[in-house]
Amino acid sequence: MSQRTCAACDCELDAEAIKVKLGGKTVEVCCEECAQALNEAEAAITATTDGKG
Repeated sequence: MSQRTCAACDCELDAEAIKVKLGGKTVEVCCEECAQALNEAEAAITATTDGKG
């Protein structure tokens, strides 16, 4: 069995992993703080690239 880890901090995931949708893909994180951090990072990247064409 492969070990599942948090997409944000690489901690081992347990049964209470939180699923977060980023760029059309779903990733799992270990806690609400990691979920928020990934959402904020995606928002920052989207805001930076929106003006470029």
